[in-house]
Amino acid sequence: MAFYKQSEIRRRAQAHVNQKFRATAKSIVTESMEQYASWQTYDVFLSHSTKDAEIVLGVKLVLEEQGKKVYVDWIDDAELDRTRVTPKTAAVLRDRMKSCSSLIFIATENSSSSKWTPWELGYFDGFKQGGVKIFPVLEDWESSFEGQEYLGLYPLVQK
Repeated sequence: MAFYKQSEIRRRAQAHVNQKFRATAKSIVTESMEQYASWQTYDVFLSHSTKDAEIVLGVKLVLEEQGKKVYVDWIDDAELDRTRVTPKTAAVLRDRMKSCSSLIFIATENSSSSKWTPWELGYFDGFKQGGVKIFPVLEDWESSFEGQEYLGLYPLVQK
């Protein structure tokens, strides 16, 4: 199976940043937030670890190049504080998941320690069975994807 590697996903993100007049990833996120409207629907809810910001941007670009409209919580709902989770945070995320056709889980070393991603995956799968896919991003070409046991329930995104 051919999966995406971290280096190629990071290169996509960096090339995008460079195209934006040497903007930072943060300024690209800010631009995205300014274009956001709460009534929008999305093709993909991107479930991920916030520790993987550059990888998230790269995966978002890969999916957008395929014509997908992608929701990323800290881009589209920047007012949410993921370090201080409240019932309101969970309610917003539930509403956003309902406005998405599918959920793609970015599987990295960091995602396995996330408290949010398993919840997002389970919640989404509960109301849209068959709508979840796993997007492994591997460290290098020699790596293989194993992931958490429960990820084996879902199809994998390949190149």
